[in-house]
Formats: sequence, structure tokens, C-alpha cells
Amino acid sequence: MNPLNCFSLKGRVVVLTGGAGLFGRGLAAFLAGADATLVLAARDQKALAAVAAEENKRGHTVEVEAYDQGEEKSVRALCDRILARHGRIDGLVNNAVSRPMAGVNDPLDRFEASMRVNATGLFAMLRTFGSAMARKGRGSIVNIGSIQGMVGANLWLYEGTRHETVPDYFFHKGGMLNLTRYFAALLGPDGVRVNCVSPGGSLADQDPVFVKRYEQMTMLGRMAGPQDLGGAVVFLLSDAAAYVTGANLAVDGGYTAK
Repeated sequence: MNPLNCFSLKGRVVVLTGGAGLFGRGLAAFLAGADATLVLAARDQKALAAVAAEENKRGHTVEVEAYDQGEEKSVRALCDRILARHGRIDGLVNNAVSRPMAGVNDPLDRFEASMRVNATGLFAMLRTFGSAMARKGRGSIVNIGSIQGMVGANLWLYEGTRHETVPDYFFHKGGMLNLTRYFAALLGPDGVRVNCVSPGGSLADQDPVFVKRYEQMTMLGRMAGPQDLGGAVVFLLSDAAAYVTGANLAVDGGYTAK
């Protein structure tokens, strides 16, 4: 037996939410490249369709579904459609996130809006898809967290830049860690594993001052690129991680290890 075969997702049906954004596009490429039958799900089907078209041209199998994570009926309908088409769901990557807040002094309804998707909606995804996997006796769920769920805010990084850190993101990603552990305990006896991956900052269009400061906080001296998260997620979805559940894997260049 080739040990590398246990990292393959060939024959697996994997759902990735938010597959066109900062983390999502790189994750989509990795999951499709690992031979999964990949279902991309988000509200913006147009953006997802473009990702699917690119990956399908490479010979991969990528489908697109529309859903609203803030509505439980939509979450259930998404799960039902995938089960009707494929008969099972082997993996779920909870990557969708709503970012309505711009700062700590925003109106309270923006915090409440983020809760609907990032907290209540996450719970609906875990309960709905976790139950479907449990009925089949196997599955793997990977929640995409953040180092901001692991450590407090370093406000120095933002001083004098155009960026501001927001409280709701810290709240949701911190809660995600313990919700991961809860569902790992709940679903483990039914053969379903639940883990979390907590990425650090990913290079995008940040203020150069912020980037320089942030890179100084990592052991590798750089921010993450679009391909840095996928390997960890593929590992946790695959049989290579068959005895890993309830864990949080920091993919942050050593930021939280300092």
C-alpha cells in the first residue's frame, strides 16, 4: 500500500462553503486537486460558477449550490439536495463567514447580523450535516477558524493603518473552537470526526505598515499565501487523520507559538 493514498479524497463528496473568497478559492483548488467530488455552496452563485468552471477545465468535478447560512431552511434544503444527488456527504468544510462590522462602535444590529450567520448559522450547518453523516456512520467536518479565536487582539498591528480589528470576529472564532469540541464528542460514536483549522493572516490588499508588523510576529517572517491552508484541510478530511478529532490546528507561520 502506498501511504500517500490515505491523503486522497477520491470518491469522496465534500461540501465547501464560501468557495470563492480569500481562503475559499485556494481551498477549492486543493480539494478538487485531491480528487474530491466538490460541492461549492454560497449565496453568490456567479462567483462560485467561475471557480467551478476553472476547476472543471482541469479535469476535476466541481458543482455549485446556492444557500443562505443565515436561514435554517436553506441549510437543510442544501443538505437534502446533495444527498438526493450523491446519496451521501463525506466531508464538510465550514468556511463561510459574514463580516458586517467595521469597528467596535458600530450599531448593535451589525453584531446581531454577524451572529445569525457565524454563530447560529454555523450551528445549523454542524447539526444538519453532522446528523446526515452520522446516519451513514462516517464523515469529517473541518471548521475554518482563525488565530483571532485563540489569542487576544494585538492593537499595535493596526495603529496608524487603514485597518481596524472588530470584536464579533473574535467572539465567533473563539466560540467555534468549543463548538468543534462539542460536536466532536457528540458525533464521534457515529464515526464522524470534527476538527478546526485556525489560519493566521493571509496576504491580500493590506496596508504595507500592517503587513510589515504582522510578518515580524510570525516565525516564518511572512503572511500566508493562497495555497498555505489547503494541505491542513485535506489532511483532516482524509483517512490520514482517521484518529484526529476535537483538535485545532493552527496554520499561522508560528504566530501563536511565540
